Amino acid sequence: MRKEKSCGALVYIGRDDGRVELLIIKHRYGGHWAFPKGHVEQGETEMQTALREVKEETGLDLKLQPGYRETVHYSPKLNLEKEVVYFLGEAVKDEVVMQPEEVSATKWVDLDCVADELTYENDRYLVKRAQQVLHRVPGVDK
Repeated sequence: MRKEKSCGALVYIGRDDGRVELLIIKHRYGGHWAFPKGHVEQGETEMQTALREVKEETGLDLKLQPGYRETVHYSPKLNLEKEVVYFLGEAVKDEVVMQPEEVSATKWVDLDCVADELTYENDRYLVKRAQQVLHRVPGVDK
């Protein structure tokens, strides 16, 4: 079985009214709603890959939150096992610039509603973990 590794991030932003929103993207290939991610390049750390991929796919810079590193495994096709490591990062700004080769749409969704917008159960699990971390971060309200 062939193995692939990717890294990405759950991107959030705090709004002036106290709400927290996560960014989700619609992947051009597959048409599913999920989080930015991509393949690890030679010599990169997991965090470097996550930051690069988010920047490439959304144009956003992030400040990664300590205490969140989650891994999901799945098999997108026969004889391929995929591992994806996700981090949690606060967007420096909310102005998204999509990478049209990879992303067909983006949207910011309230942290407590975003699970309903996601295609896969693995991603809903990631949101539950992000909620636990974000509700403990000073200055980030529910």
